[in-house]
Amino acid sequence: MTARTLISELSRTPEGEVTVAGWVDTVRDQKKVQFVVLRDESGAAQLVHPRPDDVDPLADVISGLAAGTHVRVTGELKLDERVKLGGLEIKIATLEIVTAAIAETPIAADSSIDKRMDWRFLDLRHPRNNLIFRIETTLEHAMRTYWIEHGFIELHTPKLMASASESNAELFELDYFETTAYLAQSPQFFKQMAQSAGFGKIFEIGPVFRADPSFTSRHATEFISVDTEISWIDSHEDVMKMQEELLVAAISAVKEKHGDEIKELFDVDVVVPTIPFPRIPLAEAKRIVAERGYEVPRADDDMDPEGERQIAAYVAETFGHEFVFLTDYASSIRPFYHMRREGDPTITNSYDLIWRGTEITTGAQREHRVEILESQAREKGLDPAELEFYLDFFRYGVPPHGGFGMGLQRVMMLLLHQPNLREVTYLFRGPNRLAP
Repeated sequence: MTARTLISELSRTPEGEVTVAGWVDTVRDQKKVQFVVLRDESGAAQLVHPRPDDVDPLADVISGLAAGTHVRVTGELKLDERVKLGGLEIKIATLEIVTAAIAETPIAADSSIDKRMDWRFLDLRHPRNNLIFRIETTLEHAMRTYWIEHGFIELHTPKLMASASESNAELFELDYFETTAYLAQSPQFFKQMAQSAGFGKIFEIGPVFRADPSFTSRHATEFISVDTEISWIDSHEDVMKMQEELLVAAISAVKEKHGDEIKELFDVDVVVPTIPFPRIPLAEAKRIVAERGYEVPRADDDMDPEGERQIAAYVAETFGHEFVFLTDYASSIRPFYHMRREGDPTITNSYDLIWRGTEITTGAQREHRVEILESQAREKGLDPAELEFYLDFFRYGVPPHGGFGMGLQRVMMLLLHQPNLREVTYLFRGPNRLAP
């Protein structure tokens, strides 16, 4: 069997016989000539078959091709600048139907997002959706490259846990032999264990689970979290600096490799941010938002989504920047393991990173003194006896450290200016979606 050539490689392939394989996108069945647009994982190409005057079995086969049918085609490659699709076409010699598709497809360009999610494998055949996951691959590769070049170790932490890593309110519980296990909400405890283990700098890109019955555009019950933790920091500023550099490296790689395609298919100009990102303490951010006419309607000390949008608009107007670090969050709304400000225990050494009005990261310096950790856990209503395995990390020595967790799908959603996480998630999981 002749080796298959990817469509993306045809422009670099000498004219002559080639074999391509993919699925039928469209068929134009004219009286004197037939055209087939064939797609594979790398692009699309035009196939042509001039109709002879007499009986032609090949023409009959082409006339019967349904969109989505997978075929293998051998033919004569000709480079021709007049051809709008890639400046080339293939004159069909043989066409083999590998798998036939049902003629009537269940989704269309104007189908609802829920309908498209029901038939996600068909939805993903669209070039725009294919590009999303090539971009995500580039983004992850660039982040890994940054980390590895800076001496980080990649970890794969367990997703089955004996206790909560964040909040008891958002746990998925399951039977585990003779006991109960929980799906990990975060690799937080295990990231910190690596600091006690002497790993220094670590990262992980992996799934996390939140039993959060939210139906917003930016929440999912299972998503990919980008996590990192580093030792020997002086404050959360060290974590913020590292995250800035990481994001600049990742977004730069995406712009370089996919910028033109993103502009063509999403009408989005990828903007590589400048360093440093603006930093605004949360109390000041709330004051700014209030001066813009919006009072955050929360009983606690946190910011709400509209407040995040307002402060992002202020930063864009004032600094011309898409990112802003909101810092100095109140200890009342932060986890027990966030370090509190020396001289002011009502404030934590922590931050949220906002990108164009949406929070993508929570980061902090961690508390590494075990007696303070125990005290803060009790203050949050936690029983230190249930955290013994975690507290042991600190009883045997751990350096000052900190890190962040960042939602990969939120990054992709904002990078491509999409309205919903579902558009950039391979298979979305939410309160009412477990299939496909």
